[in-house]
Amino acid sequence: MKDFELSRDMLNMRGQFYPTGHIVAMFPGEAAARAAARALVDGGVEDGDISLITPEAMMRDIVRTVGTADVPLPSAGTESDTVRRFSELAAQGHWALLIHAPDSADSDRVMAALKDHRPSHAQRYRMLVIEDLA
Repeated sequence: MKDFELSRDMLNMRGQFYPTGHIVAMFPGEAAARAAARALVDGGVEDGDISLITPEAMMRDIVRTVGTADVPLPSAGTESDTVRRFSELAAQGHWALLIHAPDSADSDRVMAALKDHRPSHAQRYRMLVIEDLA
């Protein structure tokens, strides 16, 4: 597992966080996030396909991408609402994992591996769709 680093390919054309082909899963603390990452690796997810996002990194790097996305017109998508939910949980001390899951089979494998680790919130980013997973 690596530490999270925001890159341009994780942003949509408006500059908002939108890591297509990934799942963001949040957990109620560092220990829970690390245990979930171990379960993912045990479940067949490559260690290098998992990034650990601290609450501070969530607020500093991801939440800031919302900026003034709703001004002057509301966003047609749910990117802003999703990032605001991440913000609420990060403010409560939740940690997150960014997991590469480019297709449905990968997403299913991730969620099966997390069945005993119950994310407090999880989203899968697909092309033009943010899917609620937990």
